[in-house]
Amino acid sequence: MAEILIGEDDADVRKWLGIALETEGYGVRLTCDGEEALAAVRERRPDLLILDVMMPKMSGLDVCRTARAADASLPIMMLTARNKDEDIVEGLGCGADEYVTKPFSMKVLFARIAAMLRKRDAIGVASAFPVGAHFVDGKTMRVMGSGGFSEPLALREYELLKLLYERRGEVLQRDWLLNRLWGVTFYGNTRTLDQHIALIRRKLGDDADRIETVRNVGYRLRTQADQNS
Repeated sequence: MAEILIGEDDADVRKWLGIALETEGYGVRLTCDGEEALAAVRERRPDLLILDVMMPKMSGLDVCRTARAADASLPIMMLTARNKDEDIVEGLGCGADEYVTKPFSMKVLFARIAAMLRKRDAIGVASAFPVGAHFVDGKTMRVMGSGGFSEPLALREYELLKLLYERRGEVLQRDWLLNRLWGVTFYGNTRTLDQHIALIRRKLGDDADRIETVRNVGYRLRTQADQNS
C-alpha cells in the first residue's frame, strides 16, 4: 500500500483529502505546516508528497526545494490555489513533478496520483543516455556534466527528456507530448510543457540548444549530425 504524505494548513481540506485518499486504499499521513511536513519526510520517506504552497512556518515551495535536493526521485505534487503562469513556473522550478490547482476534480486527482506512483515504480528499470556532453541517469534521476557537476531531475523532467532522446531527430508535437506525459485527461495550463522544457534546458547548460523549438508544432532533440550541419 503506497503511503502519501500531505502538507496542508487548511484543516477542512486536510481532513477531507485524507479521508478521500484512505478510501482509495492509500496510507495517509497529515501535517499542518511546512516544518512539520519536512520533518515527516525526513522521519520516513513517503511514496508521494503532496504540498500546499501557502503554509505557516515554511512554505510548500521551500519544503519541495529542500526535499528535492535530498531525494531526486521522490514524487512531489503541488496542490494549490495559486494558478498563474509564474506560480506554476516557480513550483516546477522547485522540483515538483505535478502542479495541480484548486478547485480540482477528485477523479482527475486520483488519476494523477496513480500515474505518478506507476512511474515511480518504473524508475527502478530506468535507462541512462547521453545528451551532448551530458549524461542522464534514470536511477539517480540526475543529469551530469563534466567535472562531476550534476543537477537533479524531477520525474516529469526525466520522462520528457527520455522521450525526446528515444525519438531524437523527430519533431514531436505539443499535443502528443502532453497526452503522452500527462494523459488524455490533462486539463492544466498548456504552458506546463514549455516550462518543463525551460527547466531541462537550464540543467543541460551548454547543451541546452540540443532541444530545438519548432514554432507552432513542438520540440525536437537534435542529433550529433544536426549539430554538425
